[in-house]
Amino acid sequence: MRSFRSTPLVSAGSLLLSAFAHADGPVIDSMDALSFRAPAGKAKVELVDGRDGKAQRFRFEDGATSVFILGKNHADAEWDKAAGFSFYVKGDGTQNLGGLQFIWKEDFGLRYDYAFPIDSTEWRKITVAWRDLIPVRNVAAAKPINPAHGNPPSKLSAPWFGKWWYWHDYPASFYTIDDIRLESSIPLDSADYTPAAAPLARTLAKLKAGQPVTICTMGDSLTDLRHWANRTENWPGMLKAKLKEKFGGEATMINPAIGGTQLPQGLVLLPRWSAREPDLVTILYGYNDWDAGTRGPDFLNGMSDAIDRVRRATHGKSEVLVITTCPALGRWETMSEMSEACRQAAKARHAGLAETEKKFHAVPEDKRAALYVNDKTHLAAPGHELVATAVLETLEKGGE
Repeated sequence: MRSFRSTPLVSAGSLLLSAFAHADGPVIDSMDALSFRAPAGKAKVELVDGRDGKAQRFRFEDGATSVFILGKNHADAEWDKAAGFSFYVKGDGTQNLGGLQFIWKEDFGLRYDYAFPIDSTEWRKITVAWRDLIPVRNVAAAKPINPAHGNPPSKLSAPWFGKWWYWHDYPASFYTIDDIRLESSIPLDSADYTPAAAPLARTLAKLKAGQPVTICTMGDSLTDLRHWANRTENWPGMLKAKLKEKFGGEATMINPAIGGTQLPQGLVLLPRWSAREPDLVTILYGYNDWDAGTRGPDFLNGMSDAIDRVRRATHGKSEVLVITTCPALGRWETMSEMSEACRQAAKARHAGLAETEKKFHAVPEDKRAALYVNDKTHLAAPGHELVATAVLETLEKGGE
């Protein structure tokens, strides 16, 4: 899990670490009285001493999946005048993350999530710009929270603290929240992290020099090493071996992939690994996104956003490689618009592109079934080999 580093002033899902920084925005919840409600069973809320007055401590038992402690103070017109909001948190000292969720316009299909650190046992101010709230379904109605050009924050629900189903890990944790309020202005990271040279030039240079590299493989069950189809052979492991054979250096693999997840859910969980600033981040999604109703235009927006978020989260240190959506045997052409969205996003954002879809489509029809395990969706060793080869070939060209 990620350990958040101290910085004097950070934006985009970031931290203002001065525990007593002045806050001038309207109060959403002072937390001086019990205003949050915990469900029976896996969670508890209690009133404790706060920074100034009282605060509310939230406790979650091990395995608290889709368990939320609910606030009562819904958004109003004042939220549309703000740049975002802030709150103070005192954590349990672990590397786990806390989770925050809002429902937009009472539509439970439009959830916006945010992950925050609980590793400090001292008060820490968390400042959340509207753009930091990530819609966890990539559909047309899930526009960015934006008073002028998106879904207005005045339609958000009261804050919920907890974790929805896609986190995979739900360890016991506790943290105390105080002073939730709107922020009139929040400095945003506006740096342009687009590579000036080839998209993967830095990673390739390190590989050619025999230097060690770190690669993070974002994705769903095609990449998740815990999935039953991947436990013996998988494309990240094959890629590691191929890089060693080709260049001689060692590759450290970070694998945050979670089976069943969609692209935006992987983005919520960026704080689990982004502080490690890997040399390369690969992004492979599409099948579950399609199942959830995402189509080409929305996947294009989501993938473009993903490239931007990874670059911001790693301060431009990580190069990004988009992998086109792998077809399933029963969806050989069905999801092609998802792969086309990957191509367009990579081109527009000057990111690397691994053409797995084209490699799969080049396989003769009578040999396609061998690419998959018996569910005809997850990859067998030949399918993993195709993905690893596509990534390697892209790296060898610097992403061009």
